Amino acid sequence: MKKIGFISLGCPKNLVDSEVMMGQLKQKGYEITANAAEADTVVVNTCGFIESAKKESIDAILEAARLKIDGKATRLVVAGCLVERYRDDLKAGMPEVDAFIGTSQINDILAVCDPQTNTRSLPVVALGNQSATYLYDESTPRVLATPGHYAFVKIAEGCDRPCAFCFIPQMRGHFRSRRFGSIVAEAQQLAEEGIRELILVAQDSSRYGEDLGKEDALAHLLRELSHTEGIDWVRVMYTYPTHISDGFLDVLATEPKAVKYLDMPLQHASRNVLKLMKRGGNRASLERLIKRVRDRVPGIAVRTTFITGFPGETEADFDELMTFIRNVEFDRVGVFSYSDEEGTPAFELPNKVEFRTAERRRKQLMKEQAKISRRKNKQRVGQTVQVMFEGESKESEMLWQGRMGTQAPDIDGCVLINDTPEGVLPLHGELVNVLITGAQEYDLLGRIVA
Repeated sequence: MKKIGFISLGCPKNLVDSEVMMGQLKQKGYEITANAAEADTVVVNTCGFIESAKKESIDAILEAARLKIDGKATRLVVAGCLVERYRDDLKAGMPEVDAFIGTSQINDILAVCDPQTNTRSLPVVALGNQSATYLYDESTPRVLATPGHYAFVKIAEGCDRPCAFCFIPQMRGHFRSRRFGSIVAEAQQLAEEGIRELILVAQDSSRYGEDLGKEDALAHLLRELSHTEGIDWVRVMYTYPTHISDGFLDVLATEPKAVKYLDMPLQHASRNVLKLMKRGGNRASLERLIKRVRDRVPGIAVRTTFITGFPGETEADFDELMTFIRNVEFDRVGVFSYSDEEGTPAFELPNKVEFRTAERRRKQLMKEQAKISRRKNKQRVGQTVQVMFEGESKESEMLWQGRMGTQAPDIDGCVLINDTPEGVLPLHGELVNVLITGAQEYDLLGRIVA
């Protein structure tokens, strides 16, 4: 059968879509390769969230198109969020692409990879009116693209939040949860395949089950998954500040396999900016929230993200954000300069902030957070912590690496390991005890101990 090469861009939620598409193709006998240069058909699963992501996606499409022009590939398929935003423009400007499929057309991947079909006129699933219905389930084949010890599990799709800066509802459709039993069954299947860590993802994980009429469903789901035999850690990503229930926090506090980690993008702390973002709240209410989280779950690591340079953000607003991170001392922080996206409410706002000002503020915020992170990491020196071993370090061939439960893959720091007992290496995904011997801004150093 023909070889299919996949290029997957963007967030873990998009990666799950790629894994589902690869699974369907493999089930039908296609050979999957990560090397697009050796593929007969190339599939580019795109991101269209912000300007930098769109540019990366366009560059990847053009690179894949060159493979086709050079005769190395015979078919090119473009999928994902960028298609939902710019399908007509892409069709007009990229005649070398054989098919475009959106985020709710995952099941069409078999048809569009068949060289016998003309698929540029594939019917469009319109998401602007929130009509998307696609959800994968436990019976859907997947080819995991993550390392063999962890996997992302998408528990819901779409979003109904009105955030002024975000185009996701138009690209992903309305919020819709997967069935409880479907997620539990998939977790069991993944455990049988050797997965040790489940990472639950959605556009808004904290709303899981609301549309199914279930109260505090995320807490119930997290507790159930924490009892899955063979699974060591269960992590939840992308929660929303207004939906952090006491029940959910109690599960984090009491279930050993539910890692003490809260990923909660706050975006800002100034009442003025949060109102313009259509998110609400203020610095005082957010500080109370973080205190409640930490009081309820001792030892929890809190990760968040912020946007600098949002339209209308003044120096006073930014100063309040700086005060907020100094007061709260988050464990993990990501900061993005505002990207002015057409089709979002924020695009129509006045008082735009110059990009260089937004970048200056971003760098200033990250510099402050680096000090906080280094100070927190230094407090770990001398402690023995549990770490999931992940093999050779990405930074040095002389070191190995792993992660604590308070570190998510790719976006957080890691534990760099320079020694093991008697030189014996653990298996990937194995939990080991590591004595912390040094601290950097984001990474820790240590050695494995018995």
